[in-house]
Amino acid sequence: MPTSAHPQQQRLLHGLDALALDPALATPLLAYLDLLQRWNRTYNLTAIRDPDAMVVLHLLDSLAMATHVAGLRTLADLGTGPGLPGIPLAITHPQLQVALVESNGKKARFLREAVRTLGLGNARVLESRAEAVAEPGGFDAITARALATLPDILAVGGHLLAPDGQLLAMKGTRPDEEIAALPAGWRLLSVEPLSVPGLGAARHLVRVGRAADAA
Repeated sequence: MPTSAHPQQQRLLHGLDALALDPALATPLLAYLDLLQRWNRTYNLTAIRDPDAMVVLHLLDSLAMATHVAGLRTLADLGTGPGLPGIPLAITHPQLQVALVESNGKKARFLREAVRTLGLGNARVLESRAEAVAEPGGFDAITARALATLPDILAVGGHLLAPDGQLLAMKGTRPDEEIAALPAGWRLLSVEPLSVPGLGAARHLVRVGRAADAA
């Protein structure tokens, strides 16, 4: 491994340890990060360019929700951008089938290259807006890291959820106004604080499901 990657490797290994994840994941995760950095020089896929910051804000931030998708069969990552959190989650959970939903052509091209290069047989790229994905009820969960408010995510992606499926939304501070604005037929299941190693800011995972009378 290049010596320039060494600080990122150490930071990632410490983070994986703090999240109780397998240290062997560092190799494919750093391969993904390296590919993202190389493409980012030309295609501007992410505004974050510092490699150390990428480890924390991209990899570890995504992996903070890894335990919450354990046991799921299918996940759609809406507005995934360069594959966050979908690719780190697909790497961590080989049994999880991840659909990477991204309408931006440049980002979708990068996603296809990342899936191919990393050999992610459990990930597929859907170059589409979330509302246009024609797989109603096809997913155990949908997630969105920076896409929109909770009502907006449900408006464009709620149709993708199985009857007992859940929205797993990654948020910063607890989004009480968004929770209060949940549309009819949906209810809050839980708000769980996430600990992102190396990050001082607040993170929460908001779980939303269909209301019992709307299932």
